Amino acid sequence: MSPTQKDRKVRSESGRSFLQRTIPELGPSFAEAIADALRREFGGTPGAVKKVVRLTRANERAVRNWFEAKNAPSGENLVILIRHSDEVLEAVLRLADRQDLVAARKLSAAREKLQEMLAMIDDIQTG
Repeated sequence: MSPTQKDRKVRSESGRSFLQRTIPELGPSFAEAIADALRREFGGTPGAVKKVVRLTRANERAVRNWFEAKNAPSGENLVILIRHSDEVLEAVLRLADRQDLVAARKLSAAREKLQEMLAMIDDIQTG
């Protein structure tokens, strides 16, 4: 039995999406910023998509849409991505106009690396 006209979903006439809007003074849209961060962190390969699928347990097609900036992850998936990706965390902080927190995070990471290098130097000198 074929569906009738009344069974069909009503769609927007314009075809415009509310999620993809960019505000010029804010830069890229949320979906674009997350897609850029995902590509920087995981790469743009099918293997990268599969890795994000394993991390988030989201549908593979949904994750592919995140990488292509067609859609953005839900709040729950965003939190999981932030847990595993510094690039996604920085993208969210930049969108929130919190460059101070981005700088503080980078400073903390640099301090940790410096401590690791000093420990390596100490090991070489005592070894």
